[in-house]
Amino acid sequence: MSVPLRVGNASGFYGDRLSAWREMLDGGGLDVLTGDYLAELTMLILGRDRLRDPSLGYAKTFLRQLEGCLGTALDRGVRLVTNAGGLNPAGLAAAIGALAGRLGLTVRVGYVEGDALARPDALTANAYLGAFGIAACLDAGADVVVTGRVSDASLTVGPAIARFGWGRDDLDALAGATVAGHLIECGAQVTGGNFSFFTELPDGGHRPGFPIAEIHPDGSSVLTKHAGTGGAVTVETVTAQLLYEVGGPAYLGPDVVTRLDTVQLTQDGPDRVRVSGVRGTPPPDTLKVGVNNLGGFRNSMTFVLCGLDIPAKAALVRGQLEEAVGKEGLEFTLARTDHPDAADTEAASALLHVHLRDGDKARAGRAFSAAAVELALASYPGCTLTTLPGDATPYGVFTADTVPQDAVAHVAVLPDGARVPIAPPARTAAVPAAAPAHRPETAAAPAGPTRRAPLGELVGARSGDKGGDANLGVWARTDATWAWLRGWLTVERLGELLPETAPLTVERYELPNLRAVNFVIRGLLGLGVAASTRFDPQAKALGELLRSRVVDLPAGLPVGSAAPTHREGQS
Repeated sequence: MSVPLRVGNASGFYGDRLSAWREMLDGGGLDVLTGDYLAELTMLILGRDRLRDPSLGYAKTFLRQLEGCLGTALDRGVRLVTNAGGLNPAGLAAAIGALAGRLGLTVRVGYVEGDALARPDALTANAYLGAFGIAACLDAGADVVVTGRVSDASLTVGPAIARFGWGRDDLDALAGATVAGHLIECGAQVTGGNFSFFTELPDGGHRPGFPIAEIHPDGSSVLTKHAGTGGAVTVETVTAQLLYEVGGPAYLGPDVVTRLDTVQLTQDGPDRVRVSGVRGTPPPDTLKVGVNNLGGFRNSMTFVLCGLDIPAKAALVRGQLEEAVGKEGLEFTLARTDHPDAADTEAASALLHVHLRDGDKARAGRAFSAAAVELALASYPGCTLTTLPGDATPYGVFTADTVPQDAVAHVAVLPDGARVPIAPPARTAAVPAAAPAHRPETAAAPAGPTRRAPLGELVGARSGDKGGDANLGVWARTDATWAWLRGWLTVERLGELLPETAPLTVERYELPNLRAVNFVIRGLLGLGVAASTRFDPQAKALGELLRSRVVDLPAGLPVGSAAPTHREGQS
């Protein structure tokens, strides 16, 4: 079929805009509407839900959203695909059937299972399945397809397989659809949400619409949005999302390895960006497995340190708390938010964040928080806290593992109840270790006149989390800036600008087709988001921190954007 498949997205995470499903259905024509609910942290939340009630384990929000729009989707022939099934896709599928019955509707629901792995030592362990189970459900006439843990892009790739009849060997088409799926999986992030240059958007970034991918039979696509919705779809908004939570140029997936260094982006009209040229290679013979465990208990208290002698005041609190509850598990972070000679208390104050993690709930709970409060009249001058004493809360630890593809029982459960095994790919390939792009350890100073200004005047950035690691993608707005950036922004320079990255293992990759460099920072987030005590636990603000650093910029580089030219084969 030559008519493109229009796939929209109405959810990028568990807690996204509640009205988005209705907005997307009412906003214009769609063939498929997807919803992504499963982040690494979400699986931990759903695991704790299931501990309390074994019938749960899915994203309950989706049912509330579906109640108001299931009839509309059925009337308009829009098929719904979502991973809201979480740890219990069969349970959500049954709940959808019950909901349809209450609404007087007839709905055909299929679901995909097999991702859950038996790991007695884990709270949750789920393999990232591919897209062919989703396609099997759609081929069998499902109006709604529910999955557990599949790769995020599979929600888009599955409908494309069903529409165009792709097989396992259609690697370029699968890779192209994977890019489309990656671009829309985070909802409004590709239409201007969380965009470095949000002040340049037509509506100033106030309410970006949700995205649509128009997928063609060869796997190429056009990214767009419904007319009249906020935000924008430009080469830069698409670049920003393409750099989100990725590693090297080889983007591993269960069905295909997508070469991000082949992606070409071209503005194709207002709010339309064409994605083409994507190449794919055979997938690895293993699947990623996300494992969540309960790591123990934690608690936090924050002291306000005002005026003079800030380091000495922090040292006094540290000594007092270590004496009261012991040193083990305590972590102190002093945020120097204070300004000299300030005219008000808040501007003159620093914050001392104190965290305690322990396997003993009692020690991490009231024993710790009460010890902190007891210092109120017996510590530094002006002692006050922003937190009340409270009990400890459990935290989780995320780790990533792999399992052979043929060791997972990937099953599509069709609307009539038939169970169809999904065979693993017959053709796999070892993925060569990615070769980071090395630049001289000491970056050369800019040639010619320079000016002191924030780096973000010339570049955009997008950052995020992957378990205990973080990624930081930086793109240049013009070819001239890219020619400078790729030689200037080395791993060493990054360590100077972001000192917390200096002692860590940092990998640097270049994507010339996007005028971008991507850094993978190993271990920045420790044991993962659920256990992190960083001020920015998911590294979402890391890119904006980098952009705010004042550096020597070449005076002749233009401030502003220019769409990348087509540079196929250039490196």
